[in-house]
Amino acid sequence: MDYILRQYFKIRQKRIQKVAANPQSYQGSILERILSKNKACSYGQMNSFASLNSYKDYCFNVPLINYEDIATEINSMLEGKQNILCSNPVHWFAKSSGTSNNRSKFIPVTIPYLTHGHLRCAWDAASIIYNEDASAKLFKDRSLIMGGSLEKISDKVTVGDISAIILHHFPKIGRKFYTPDFETALLDDWEQKIDRIAEITKDQDVTLMAGVPTWVIVLFKAILEKTGKSDMSEVWPNLRSFLHGGVNFEPYRTTFKKYLPSEKVIYREVYNASEGYFALQNNKDEDGMLLLCNHELFYEFIPENQINVSSPETFTIDQLEKSKVYELVITNSSGLYRYRMNDLLEIVSINPVKVKVAGRTQQQLNAFGEELSIDNVSKALAKTTALHNSEIHEFTVAPVVMTESHKGYHDWFIEFVDKPSDITAFKEDLDKVLQDLNSDYAAKRSFDLAVLAPKINVLPNGTFEKWYRSKGKYGGQNKVPRLRNDRTIIDEILALI
Repeated sequence: MDYILRQYFKIRQKRIQKVAANPQSYQGSILERILSKNKACSYGQMNSFASLNSYKDYCFNVPLINYEDIATEINSMLEGKQNILCSNPVHWFAKSSGTSNNRSKFIPVTIPYLTHGHLRCAWDAASIIYNEDASAKLFKDRSLIMGGSLEKISDKVTVGDISAIILHHFPKIGRKFYTPDFETALLDDWEQKIDRIAEITKDQDVTLMAGVPTWVIVLFKAILEKTGKSDMSEVWPNLRSFLHGGVNFEPYRTTFKKYLPSEKVIYREVYNASEGYFALQNNKDEDGMLLLCNHELFYEFIPENQINVSSPETFTIDQLEKSKVYELVITNSSGLYRYRMNDLLEIVSINPVKVKVAGRTQQQLNAFGEELSIDNVSKALAKTTALHNSEIHEFTVAPVVMTESHKGYHDWFIEFVDKPSDITAFKEDLDKVLQDLNSDYAAKRSFDLAVLAPKINVLPNGTFEKWYRSKGKYGGQNKVPRLRNDRTIIDEILALI
């Protein structure tokens, strides 16, 4: 089996290279196919898909949107109504962190889109691994993918993490090489899931692993406790590939090197979101991920300096400039049209087009895959301060990332006008409200397995004024960044006090 697939992957690798050499020709065909396929649905009729003959027509007739713009349509689809945003039936929705008006977003996923998008990209990832690693044996030994869970909300509609949806539809040819069993992989009780995966995989030969670093570290600790081994290279001596994405991996790299000291392990970044599988690192020694351009996705890009413009200019893939930063806009066959991802991408190379995630258009905390937005934080603080008859002057939040010796948490530095009488109760209520507002944060906080409760540091009055003055930013419209995925500002504040 492994030998046969290795030959197949050689053919697939040539196809990947062919697309990468001329992505725009594939992109034009994809947009035409998406519009033709969905011209009869309600959204297609409303936006005249049938009469659009060019990208210029598409831009002129179809608006740029955010999730809130189609939330009403998606809520109807969650109730089982069809032919609204796309012509194919929609019975699956990828659940991710919410918006200002929703605890969670529910991204429609049709079976054709899943097959020709996410699952095709997964095969491409395997192809790239085999192309670079002559010793890869993904279809001889075991692969472990840390997935989420699924929830059936009606007879016809199921929601869950995109990773769980992918696992549920995993091709039969690959299932026997996957670990653990699918019942365990899709458990929604993370405490039980971690324990069962650890018990099942501690004696297996795992050669590939994929997942968000947060949960992977929790699993590593559980396995080492069960086995008494000193590191994971002793448990899985043949592990050669680790696929990561969703959060910045750099803060975790040192910790992973301690868990996996073997030099055989290749770390490879992927850009796989609920809305689509966009890119993957095709060269382990080069920075950046290859943008995948033949997978039911049409890409547009908004220049960084136009992100907040009411009618920003959009570029296609052949108009990009190296080293420039753009906001990603996508169209897919599953019901998203000119959908703003709010992700900022830096163009690492033009031929082929390779990108790296440079941040978000809005401030966000995402050290653990929690995707906590400034809107979540603002609402949580407003509610919590009201509960405790307190008032905040300034604040900033940064993560303490998890290591082999301690779990991670959010480190809050707050300067109060009126301090709450009970800081511990304030912290507990803030944590609870944040979990109510953001399902991803709630998942990471479950049972204190991955992320601990936040820590509240009360700063002396005048601390932020000192920081402003030290940076030459006192007065005017300057504001301290509320959310940072690194501790630069926190370290500067601590140095002042």
